[in-house]
Amino acid sequence: MLPTPHGKRLEDFDWPIEYGAERGVRRYIKAFLGRNTVARELATRMAEDTGTDFFDWVDHFTVDPRAAIEFAQLGFERENVVAPEGWTILSHPRAMLPRIVVVQDGLRDGAPVRLAVRPESITDFVAKNRPDATITRQCGARYRQAEIHTEGGHELMAVERLAERSFHLDEGSPHFAAAVLNVQKLWRERQRDFLENADGIAHAFEVQAKAIQLVGGDVACELFFAAERAVWEQRNAAARIQKRRQDALGLGWGNHDHHTFRCSRPCFAELIRFLVNFGFEKRERYYAGAEAGWGAQISEHANTGITVFADVDLMPEETGLDFSREPLPAAPTLGTVGLWCALHGDSLLQAGMHHLEARFEFTALRDQLEQHGVKTMRPFSDFAFLRQAFTEGERWPVNSARVEQLQRQGSITAEEAAVFRRDGAIGSHLENLQRKGGYKGFNQKSVSAIIAATDPRTSRSSHE
Repeated sequence: MLPTPHGKRLEDFDWPIEYGAERGVRRYIKAFLGRNTVARELATRMAEDTGTDFFDWVDHFTVDPRAAIEFAQLGFERENVVAPEGWTILSHPRAMLPRIVVVQDGLRDGAPVRLAVRPESITDFVAKNRPDATITRQCGARYRQAEIHTEGGHELMAVERLAERSFHLDEGSPHFAAAVLNVQKLWRERQRDFLENADGIAHAFEVQAKAIQLVGGDVACELFFAAERAVWEQRNAAARIQKRRQDALGLGWGNHDHHTFRCSRPCFAELIRFLVNFGFEKRERYYAGAEAGWGAQISEHANTGITVFADVDLMPEETGLDFSREPLPAAPTLGTVGLWCALHGDSLLQAGMHHLEARFEFTALRDQLEQHGVKTMRPFSDFAFLRQAFTEGERWPVNSARVEQLQRQGSITAEEAAVFRRDGAIGSHLENLQRKGGYKGFNQKSVSAIIAATDPRTSRSSHE
């Protein structure tokens, strides 16, 4: 087995499918919904108005010590985070499942006495669902909460986490809140368009260093990806439609699953270094090689829950390299990822993200978006534990100078150049993803297929 960074092996990323653990969690959530009408109504609206599953928005719920035995048998382990006295926090180390708070009298009549959902912004959620609720702590605090509705001793809460896994209600400070606003401004105003990619990368590192100095790596990371989602959303109609639907319930993009960045070969190691500076840990690497001509480094940030899927062109002889560390020279030919970057720019620079993948009820979202005029491509993963599909690609205009350069160097034909000048090229998607059994992984073969299907030279809209 090949070694990976941080002493882990590739087999560590052979993620299990934990149907039993999911069933155990769902049973308690269902019991809570049966006793809190506002939560039940919210779950219905989530399904009908946003195509999302209430389950995917749950941050945590309470159980009593007897129930904790059940969850320990299902693979949950104690997590060492700051929490109120008498609380024990359980999480599943290898599955994407809500956390469990073990506390005396954590159940009433078999249902949690407290369940918390986690929207992107608690202010927006409260405004849409309980305008008179009091939000604990001021803006900029790392952990904030609000009581939404209590019924029969069963309390629905909303929480907001700013790169924070603990349950510590820190007061925060006006100084830190001001620093957060400053960092948001830094990321929003970051210059992205440079004549030379190396200059743009250097500028990104300069802004990152300022942000980390102001608020620390974890918070700087959270705010960076919020800004990146906003850039992507501006360039993708399906994203704007779905975001509007989720904002109607005050949810935002709190259901994000992973962010996909495409990168040119010479900049790829620098992109990964940029992520590591935030505190990302490297997970799987994909070596599709000669079959598909691409590779990917998946990285995960523990305290924010953000996952990045970073794509790059690879040559067949490079599949044995740790391409996340070793600089890649310019290649003699451009694959799908390289051509996308050549046409639009790198994701970290001019182009922004290729797509955001968020967690949905797969069929519900597909059908609901169809009613809004958004078509969905054929699924590239269609398993009981993992379903994935792109919305039809957003076509972006292409700078004529980029097209001319690609034609001069022989990367595209004159006919392809004419099409790009006239019609532009596919730029971005929204990805519809449904996970079951807490499955954290990805389907490499199917990802190879969809990358090939989105090649700007050959892509054609394909939908069900």
